[in-house]
Amino acid sequence: MTEQTVAAPIVDQQPGFSRYQSVLVALLALVQFTIILDFMIMSPLGAIIMPALDISAAQFGVAVSAYAFSAGISGILAAGFADRFDRKRLLLFFYLGFTAGTALCALAPNYHLLLIGRIVTGLFGGVIGSVVLAIVTDLFALNLRGRVMGYVQTAFAASQVLGIPAGLFLSNHWNWHVAFGALVILAIVTIAAIALVMRPVNAHLLLKQDNNAFRHLIATLSQPRYTLAFGVTTLLATGGFMLMPFGSAFTVHNLGIDILHLPTIYLVSGLFSIFTGPLVGRASDTFGKFPVFVFGSAVSVVMVLIYTHLGQVSLTTVIVVNVLMFVGIFSRMIPSQALISAIPDPSQRGSFSAVSASLQQLSGGLGSVLAAAIIAQNADGTLRHFDRLGYIVVATSLLSLVAMYFIQKSVTNQTGKQVV
Repeated sequence: MTEQTVAAPIVDQQPGFSRYQSVLVALLALVQFTIILDFMIMSPLGAIIMPALDISAAQFGVAVSAYAFSAGISGILAAGFADRFDRKRLLLFFYLGFTAGTALCALAPNYHLLLIGRIVTGLFGGVIGSVVLAIVTDLFALNLRGRVMGYVQTAFAASQVLGIPAGLFLSNHWNWHVAFGALVILAIVTIAAIALVMRPVNAHLLLKQDNNAFRHLIATLSQPRYTLAFGVTTLLATGGFMLMPFGSAFTVHNLGIDILHLPTIYLVSGLFSIFTGPLVGRASDTFGKFPVFVFGSAVSVVMVLIYTHLGQVSLTTVIVVNVLMFVGIFSRMIPSQALISAIPDPSQRGSFSAVSASLQQLSGGLGSVLAAAIIAQNADGTLRHFDRLGYIVVATSLLSLVAMYFIQKSVTNQTGKQVV
């Protein structure tokens, strides 16, 4: 695409991708795969890392939330500059820092160095998702963004199908350091692909912007119509981060599943999610983002209540519950991102996305810390009060549903369409 094409307001495109767009979507999905895997792998490795480093569940919760808090801080710091550089160069800069932080995790011999590694990884990795979202918003029309998000977010599922089982296999047969080392190698390959394949994404530089980074950030934060979108992002992240860090420990100790079966659970759930993501994206573009979000919210509420109240059950039951829960997660995540991407002005897409990513990480970190404070670990490793986390997640889901309704109304008024 030319700079003039991208800089102009994007109108509806034909329901198909050009060859370059297809390659770009695949590359962005690979970027998301490594970022999501780096964060998500901490949860299933929790049952291995905690005894290996002789740390408590509370300490492990701090290690998980350290990534989120550092990512939140870096997101705010980067927001003022996010629209002042070629997005490709911005992506490469933060991705190099992310790779360095992951390498530090791979080499960490103790808890304190692992904690530092997670902080460094979060400082750089936490901004990458916002850069990817800004690139998608710049290069794809709203009527295609659900589909694009569906493909890009299959990285979430692929991390379960390929990454997490592989990471658990490496950790079970060698040690947890090897899992992070393999991720570093994949990240280096991804850096080379970005440098060689992606074209510059710099058309937003032609638009009028405030030369002062601080004023640009304040202008974004002070936009009244952005406030509700930031609130939804906060609610969605708070709920999601509460269950995730302790999922593997809950599955092993409370549900009675052997730790060697954890890869099977993630593998099967991920395989279903790989097919679910593109279907949800297509449904969002066809039937509307908000109706799909309502469906996902309903499924999520029911499955979270079931999951957090399970006792010792069979492996099959755990797999079925996880599969249905991820269907709900994808049916909320994909349409919400696509719908919210229509809110910011073109000249503020980068800063808006950076602030959203920052709020997502900070609220997610708060959710992890809150979850660690609510639950307790018995001498046999079982977790108490896990059901209380479920009630909080349900409450945030219902609040986000109400808020998303008003966001949908705002976007339909903005675009002049009844359904988007």
